[in-house]
Amino acid sequence: MQIALAALAGLTFGLGILVSGMGNPAKVLNFLDVAGSWDPSLAFVMGGALAVTAIGYRLVLGWPKPLLAPRFNVPTMRSIDAPLLAGSAIFGVGWGLSGFCPGGLIPVLGLGRTEPLIVFAGLVAGLTATRIIRAHRETRKASPVRA
Repeated sequence: MQIALAALAGLTFGLGILVSGMGNPAKVLNFLDVAGSWDPSLAFVMGGALAVTAIGYRLVLGWPKPLLAPRFNVPTMRSIDAPLLAGSAIFGVGWGLSGFCPGGLIPVLGLGRTEPLIVFAGLVAGLTATRIIRAHRETRKASPVRA
């Protein structure tokens, strides 16, 4: 049941991305082009999503527990650190250069265009590199220093 509902939520999200036009990188790039052919539609999509999410969080987090899980998995970290800032900057640069964010990228992968595949390959490469670097750092911390 949990997997079916997750799939339904994903399909609904993907359909929303496609219907809103946010799978089109030109929409995103035109939103960022405030001095040229600025298109404010992305701001309306994000504002609508933020409003629905804020209402949903207020309602659902008032429940004693989720319907299909033993507890809520809400992030507890509140600090702004270097990895968060670096990741945000990389995300923003990638979104600005390609016009695709991960949320808009996934639904358009199956449309037969090569651009989303290239961006997806870069996304996977970045995630993989991050995991390798973090694992390497953790093993260096755990191993004793040799003289």
